[in-house]
This record gives sequence, structure tokens and C-alpha cells, in this order.
Amino acid sequence: MIGLRTASRAAWLAAIATLLAFAPAFAGTKGAVATKSAAVTKSAAADSSNLAAGTGAGRVIDVLTLEGAIQPITAEIFRKAIDRAEKDGREALIVRLDTPGGLDSSMRDIIKRILISEVPVVVYVAPPGARAASAGTFIAYAAHVSAMSPGTSIGAATPVQMGGGDIQKDLGNKVKNDAVSYIRSLATQRGRNADWAEKAVREGGSLPEAEALKMKVVDLVARDLPGLLTALDGRTVLVNGAPRTLHTKGAATNEFKPSWRQMLLSRIVDPNIAYILFILGFYGLLFELSNPGAVLPGIVGGICLLLAFLAFQALPVNLTGVFLIMFAMVLFLVDIKAQSHGLLTMGGVVSLVLGSLILLGGGTGVARISLVVVGTVVAVTVLFFAFVVGAGWRAQRRKAVTGWEGLIGERGEAVTALEPHGKVFVHGEYWNAESSESGGAIGKGAPIIVERVDGMTLRVRKGS
Repeated sequence: MIGLRTASRAAWLAAIATLLAFAPAFAGTKGAVATKSAAVTKSAAADSSNLAAGTGAGRVIDVLTLEGAIQPITAEIFRKAIDRAEKDGREALIVRLDTPGGLDSSMRDIIKRILISEVPVVVYVAPPGARAASAGTFIAYAAHVSAMSPGTSIGAATPVQMGGGDIQKDLGNKVKNDAVSYIRSLATQRGRNADWAEKAVREGGSLPEAEALKMKVVDLVARDLPGLLTALDGRTVLVNGAPRTLHTKGAATNEFKPSWRQMLLSRIVDPNIAYILFILGFYGLLFELSNPGAVLPGIVGGICLLLAFLAFQALPVNLTGVFLIMFAMVLFLVDIKAQSHGLLTMGGVVSLVLGSLILLGGGTGVARISLVVVGTVVAVTVLFFAFVVGAGWRAQRRKAVTGWEGLIGERGEAVTALEPHGKVFVHGEYWNAESSESGGAIGKGAPIIVERVDGMTLRVRKGS
């Protein structure tokens, strides 16, 4: 029995040893099968991905539309659009651009964000008739791909001062040299025409789309967005130093919409809106000071002024223009309180016109107030104060109806005979009266006319 137990125990130990010996082999086989299965799955996924990449299917491209001057709100919207495109893993971000230029600080904020973007940024100067002038030229040079639609232009990138004039002497040379080195650096990085870029800065050169393409200022000319997507397909660009091939043919497009706050602020910083808010603000305060206690005009005026000053922080405001408009409002206020026969109003109108014209003195199309808006504001102001001054003049010439002055020229009736003293009934009241007739007496019941008032006695003459 002991022998059988020993043999049985030995057999069990041998079986266990055999299983332990072959366990690594089974494990290796299972791992190999699993690895092979994963490799097949990964290969299939890669093939599917490559197929999708080749057609653009399933890929999405964000489209951002920027119109008007480049200012801080524009830069904020641009940054948000790139952030969203990176977060959502978009194939690219297309920026449909139409700008006359803008602030250097905002332009550089936009370019900084483009240069570190993890998605390709395509600047597309569109629609036909659009332009990428001044700051827009720099942004187009910074983009991974720069494109234009027919009938557009690019260039005129000479820096100007906040008031709109040329920057003079040594400071002007420093600013131009800085701008030239900046745009040449961008041109070199993107493989575009650096010599023409320098010409655009120093001489204000500008090109239509056909010449821009021929001179390698831009990369593509496309009639519309679908044509641009077709032209972009298969193009390789450097994104953060790494080559990346664009697969845009057949890709879906998604229009990027700014937030309501950004849309509101972008409207406020429009030069025409900011100017109107500025004028309305002063009108509100003017009416409140003229009629204390009205409250509403003061509240509305204060809000409009604060919004206007917010907009002026992002616009090239000329302080002389601001002071001229403020001086005009002071003249209008004084003319309401004091009689100047319209001279103060005329001076206010001249000051308002001059201030409006130089308030925002950017170059052509850059942060300028429309002459139609200026003309409308001035016309309304002239008509309003002409009405106010005219009403005041008429009120002064109108005959007094109260007090002693109101009795002069009034008609009445002699209650008693005036020889030359007696009583008369005038203006619903009985008065002591004295006749001024050469004959002295005025009969009882005769009509009389008041000539003057001496204390409590009326000097009267006989009426007809």
C-alpha cells in the first residue's frame, strides 16, 4: 500500500511538473495569437484611416469669417477659433478675410497664435472685391496656406501712426525697419516672396490676385470655398515644424460663430457705431443738465459714453477730435442758457464738424467714420438747435402775459368817469386809473387802453 501511495504521489508530481513545463509555451502561443489579432485589427484600422484620408471623408474644416478692421476683439475671436479647431481635431481652419488693416498689437497677437497652431490655418481673401491690406497682408503671410479669390487685392502694408498720418523721421524709419524684418521673417518661414513683402511695407505696394500668385505672394487662387477645398487637397504644409498633408476634398465645413459677447463688442468698436454712441452720450448729458430731474436722458447718455470710451480703446482715436466734440457740446449747452443770437450754436456746429472729421484719422478705409454718418449727425444737430434757438427768440419777442408788463396794451372799460382820476375794469380786475388824454376826461363806460403802470395806478387813454 505504501508503495502504491508513493507511486501515485510520484505520478501526480510528475503530471504537475509536466504542466508547469509546458505552461510558458501555452502562454506564449496565446500571447502570439492575441498579438497577431491586434496587429490585424490595427492594420485594418490603418487601412480604413488611410482610405478616409485619401478622400477627406469624415473630416471637418472650420471656417471663420473676419471682416473690418483688425482690433482686439478680432484677435480674441481668431484665438478662440484656433482653440476650438485644435480641441475638436479639425483638418484645418479656413479664415475668410476682408480687412483694410488695423492695430499692430492685435495683428501680432493673431500671428503669434497662427505660428504655434496645431492645425493648419488657411487665410482666404474673399469674397470678390475683398482685400487683405496693411495688417491683413502680414496675417496672410503668416498663414500655412494663403489664398485669394478673383477680384481681390493684397498689400499696402506701410505702418501709420494712431492718428492716421505717416510716422516721421527717425521713429518712422525704426517702425518701418521693424515691420520689414517681421514680414521678411514670415515670408522666409512660409516660402513666399520676401522682396515684394518689403516693398509692400516700405512703398505701400499692392497686387491683384493673379499677380500675387505669379509672384509667389500667395499660394492659391480659388473662385469659391469648394474650389479652395479641392485645390488644398494633397498639399503638404509644416505645422509646428512637422510636415502635414491636407485631405480636404469632400470634407465637411463648419462655420465658426463668435459668442454673443464677442459679436456685441465687435459691433461697438465699429467706428461709426462708436461715434454715434459718443454723440448720443453727450446729448443725453446735455438734456439732463438742461432739465435736471429728467433722469432717463442722463442714464442713457452715461451708458452710451462708457460704451464709446470702451470702443475708443481699440480704435486709433485722435484726442484733438475728442476735445473739439466736447467743446461743441459745451457751446450748445451755454447757448441754451444764455442768449447769443445763434453765435454759440454756429461755433458749436463748426467744432462738431471738425472734431468728427479728425476723431478717427486712420488711412483710407481704416477706422474712418463715414461721411454720411457725420453729415447726418451734424444736420440733426443744426436742425435741433435751430429749433431751440428760434423758439427762444420767438418767446423773447412775444408779448408778456403776466405781471405789470402783461397789462401794457390791455383793453378795458371805464367804471367811473376819469376826470382825470377814476376806476377802470381791466383783465378781470378793478384798478385805480388816470387819464392821459389831452382833454383830461374819459366818460363812464368808455373803452380804454392801458399805456403804462405807475405803482397801483394805471395810465390809460381812450380806446376806439
